[in-house]
Amino acid sequence: MPDLLTQQTNIPVTAPTPQTSDASVIQAEQSLLKGTLSIRDLIAPASLKVDSDHVEINGKFARTIFVMTYPRYINVGWFAPVINYPGAMDVSMFFYPIPTEIVLKQLRNKVGALEAQLFADADKGAPRDPLRETALQDIEKLRDDLTQGIEKFFQFALYITMYAKTKEQLDLYTEKIEQVFGSKLVYTRRALWQAEQGFNSTMPLGLDELGIEFNMNSSPVASSFPFVSSDLTSDDGILYGINRHNNSLIIFDRFSLQNANAVVFATSGAGKSYTIKLEILRSLMMGVDVLVIDPEREYQHLSEAVGGAYVNISLNSQAKVNPFDLPRATGQDSDTSDILRSAVITIKGLTRLMLGTITNQEDSLLDRALIETYAKKDITSSTDLTKVIEVPIMSDLVQVLSGMVGGESLVERLKKYTEGTFAGLLNSPTNIDVNNQLVIFSVRDLEDELRPIAIYTIINYIWNIVRSSLKKRVLVIDEAWWLMQYEDSAKFIFALAKRCRKYYLGITTITQDVNDFLSSQYGLAIVTNSSMQILLKQSPASIDIIGKTFLLTQGERFLLLESGVGEGIFFAGNRHAAIKVVASATEDEIITSDPRQLLAQQNAEQEAFAQDMENPELPPVPEAVPLAPEIVPSVTPAVPLQ
Repeated sequence: MPDLLTQQTNIPVTAPTPQTSDASVIQAEQSLLKGTLSIRDLIAPASLKVDSDHVEINGKFARTIFVMTYPRYINVGWFAPVINYPGAMDVSMFFYPIPTEIVLKQLRNKVGALEAQLFADADKGAPRDPLRETALQDIEKLRDDLTQGIEKFFQFALYITMYAKTKEQLDLYTEKIEQVFGSKLVYTRRALWQAEQGFNSTMPLGLDELGIEFNMNSSPVASSFPFVSSDLTSDDGILYGINRHNNSLIIFDRFSLQNANAVVFATSGAGKSYTIKLEILRSLMMGVDVLVIDPEREYQHLSEAVGGAYVNISLNSQAKVNPFDLPRATGQDSDTSDILRSAVITIKGLTRLMLGTITNQEDSLLDRALIETYAKKDITSSTDLTKVIEVPIMSDLVQVLSGMVGGESLVERLKKYTEGTFAGLLNSPTNIDVNNQLVIFSVRDLEDELRPIAIYTIINYIWNIVRSSLKKRVLVIDEAWWLMQYEDSAKFIFALAKRCRKYYLGITTITQDVNDFLSSQYGLAIVTNSSMQILLKQSPASIDIIGKTFLLTQGERFLLLESGVGEGIFFAGNRHAAIKVVASATEDEIITSDPRQLLAQQNAEQEAFAQDMENPELPPVPEAVPLAPEIVPSVTPAVPLQ
């Protein structure tokens, strides 16, 4: 085959006339382009077959439909069911603005014709015509809006091309889309004998080869914009569930939002704990540390399955948490005076939970006593916290108060936490270790009176750990309404929600008592400071305050009232979508809270144990032969997940 470049070099270069030179150059360029691969050659289909109502492209079928007419009224977001329909489609919209003066002139003529017809009917004594009267009112309103500049006028074209692998699937797909349009009283037609023109009109070429428009003013045109797709899929994060709008996956990373806080609201049995346990299980695989406040021992099986640490806090338990603990001074919190001041304020909030209302005089006395209590252990504003060996306990505070004038009342009220019935809860040094990827604190065995106090103390202990070392963590507070009942604990949780972002911590608050939570000023502020919200099934009594807080539409309120277990609305920043939480069979066995499933698992374990006891025979064990020292297997103790 001759070399093309050689042929070009053999072209005579004599000085012909200008016209002959230009023709030769053009001919040479055309011959060169014939053997050049272009972008058009790369993207062009291998085959295209045009039929009466569809086209076949590389073995795939495509059909175009266009909107022919619209109802008198149309709602914002009416196009959402079409956009979110699970299937491949291309949508094209063409907007042709019409000068206002031309539209006003035609509307004026139309008004004249309608009024003349109405007057003629009235003169004849004919009954009134509601259709003409309504049309006249609509035209007059449109004239006013156009004149005032509130509205503009357009010719609007809407085309949709659907794709399927077979002709049968394409027919079924087309019928489904036509039914969706019909449910909105929007009527469509298929592009018969214009299948190629319809396909070209939905290509990203800006070509309207069908030319089928509908006259519209700007308000209904704006309602047709397709910026309503509920897609919450990202490249990073964990799977939260299935998008009920279009069956896509909701994959999200809560740490990619403005803050990593989350709130979960649902009625009892709606699946809120199930949802969060599934998030915990999947977050552990991504290397996130998780700490949980468990009021009903729902997370114990999860802890056992993944090798987590389960800490039971009760009056008689061996695990103790000291509310006087201090964080290590690192990074931003290197000022010991600030850390000590924060600890004093936190313990004062705890004492209010323990004692109830205290007077201003008692508050001032308690403030001085706490500073002296820390000073008793050589902890002052100039102390290096990394060298502190011992911190005070509650009995040290009582001892200091007993030596202060006016502290008799506080001493008597605090003694039940140091010497009385509740002495086993707060009057001991901390002896637990949270060096585990999953740590769960159980407060189920505590009396209702002590639960808010214990949860407050545990969260303060966790907060000290979080401030001591920077690491990606999630703190889950189940049944958070226990803390929202008291102003001091609610204020403490709100302060954490505002400050936790800079320590790489995300706080998840779960509650079923929605009314009390949102009625609190701090509860509402916590929702405002949470970029992720999950709303599952709601009761009619709480749907009004939920709708007002989250600005829900009537359709979204109805969805929450009628949702099944694990179904609701997932909010992530400014986007939200209907969600269905789905777990695998293995995950379901680990995280389920259904008593029926738990009982079935227990029965299965008991049957397996009984069967092993009935058949104790084991295969014969060969006589042990001593191994050489170099091949003796080493036994490594199991370690928890780090």
